[in-house]
Amino acid sequence: MAKPLNFFGGFKLTLQHVARMPVTVSYPQAKRPKQPRQHGRHVLNRYEDGMEKCIGCELCAGVCPANCIYVRGLDNPPDHPVSPGERYGYIYEINYLRCIHCDLCVEACPTQAITESKMFEFSFTSRADAIYTKAELVVDDQGYPKRLPWEDWREGEAEMTGGWMRATSPAGDASFEGVVQWTGDLGMGVKAPEGGQSANRDDAGTGSKQLRRAFFRHLNPIDVNDDQRGVQGMMTMAREKMAQRKKDKAEK
Repeated sequence: MAKPLNFFGGFKLTLQHVARMPVTVSYPQAKRPKQPRQHGRHVLNRYEDGMEKCIGCELCAGVCPANCIYVRGLDNPPDHPVSPGERYGYIYEINYLRCIHCDLCVEACPTQAITESKMFEFSFTSRADAIYTKAELVVDDQGYPKRLPWEDWREGEAEMTGGWMRATSPAGDASFEGVVQWTGDLGMGVKAPEGGQSANRDDAGTGSKQLRRAFFRHLNPIDVNDDQRGVQGMMTMAREKMAQRKKDKAEK
């Protein structure tokens, strides 16, 4: 015969979470903060002088495990070159009905032409809309992606792209973490490097939000910062909400 305490022990996890603060938000009015390495909708970047980074090498299409990328290169016109190389991406298509956002295309690109934004909330009403062409992928003259009617862009989701690429260390050598190893982007300049797990990181420059501050409600009390525990944590949240409301009111 089972002991009576075993019955109540089954509710241990439930009882532990009864007193914890809720983790839900009023979506889609509010969104959880996203990390810079979030895999979302792709963009094709341009150099700071406006020339396209894509050279039509088709490495992204070759490495794609879902076979969702189609690229065809063409020789650059001598009088009006599109990219600095001999060739440029004449046709570039991504079928998002197949894409699994693995980011292997970003890792394979030799010129950092293709990166991923943090925007992944987009849906389609037709199959044709799901196939993004070069006209929809290449950034505009300010360096921002083209925003389509079925995409839910929010603040910060367009500026910081390819976080995974900027955190990769050559040959796994940790001494390269936090070191710039790429060219600047149109409208954005040279983006700050992700520091990985090393101390050499620029959270303000990359938009990185530390787990202990952004998702502290999901953590055990021992892992939460002192200013976010108990009553003090509730006061900290209240101050942050008031500051955000003032900011939203000032923007309107």
